[in-house]
Amino acid sequence: YSSGYYRTERDKGTQYELFYKKMDGMEYRHVTLFRPFGPLMKVKSETVDISRSIINIIVPLAGRTEAFAQFMQNFRDVCIHQDKRVHLTVVYFGQDGLSEVRSILESVARETDFHNYTLVSLNEEFNRGRGLDMGARAWEKGEVLMFFCDVDVYFTAEFLNSCRLNAEPGKKVFYPVVFSLYNPAIVYANQDVPPPVEQQLVHKKDSGFWRDFGFGMTCQYRTDFLTVGGFDLEVKGWGGEDVHLYRKYLHGELMVVRTPVPGLFHLWHEKHCADELTPEQYRMCIQSKAMNEASHSHLGMLVFRDEIEAHLRKQAYRTNSEAVG
Repeated sequence: YSSGYYRTERDKGTQYELFYKKMDGMEYRHVTLFRPFGPLMKVKSETVDISRSIINIIVPLAGRTEAFAQFMQNFRDVCIHQDKRVHLTVVYFGQDGLSEVRSILESVARETDFHNYTLVSLNEEFNRGRGLDMGARAWEKGEVLMFFCDVDVYFTAEFLNSCRLNAEPGKKVFYPVVFSLYNPAIVYANQDVPPPVEQQLVHKKDSGFWRDFGFGMTCQYRTDFLTVGGFDLEVKGWGGEDVHLYRKYLHGELMVVRTPVPGLFHLWHEKHCADELTPEQYRMCIQSKAMNEASHSHLGMLVFRDEIEAHLRKQAYRTNSEAVG
């Protein structure tokens, strides 16, 4: 059994205090370690030109045509009007909604003269890993930087550049931490209607949280993805496949860059917990739903709503009684 803590002194280094309990009761071994700051060493300084670096944004999709229309609004503003160095690959599962998605793509292409997109249609059940895998393989022009993206993700032009700067073929893959927005109906409950999406993109404790356990949004080069073996396609439906891929990189030769980024947001959408789930899965689904719904303090206000309203009624009654008296 062991415990410990560490503290960093800004001008000296990091001190570790570790306590190991001996088998026979109350004796502990106390180990103090010190990691001093060494002199700063310049490793290299170079100019990076990302002006011609194309990003292939790959989006797996089934249904969700309204969300896709909103995604394309963001795509038009950021990728077509500002960045101009992207290709969009949409991998669509099933027939239902396919014609709508095709017409949204065609109308954006018509209005903006943007033709760098591919629509891959798969007549099978949705599987995110398979969709991204098919999207990666559909590209026929050799090496390319890929951004695996979901339809409810909102990103900025700055994010696309951080994608280009933090991934390097044969060297680095980029796993940004997404800021996940809470339910706007709860966050903006005191307003008649929530503000437009663009105004909801703020990093505040009550508006969302850093999804540090999510590995779905990632920037990596196509050859690195294919060399590591892509996704494990045995993983069915939602979840799991992204962590699997992340772990393969962690155990491999490439450097994994993992950091929160300001320009990447996961928009809130209602989460349904299906009746078919086992009790254990259902419990986990509800926990996930609660986590995505609102901050601890906002959920607390909802739980204690009756107490708060009762208090307000008593206050109002007291004020009235005093006024009458």
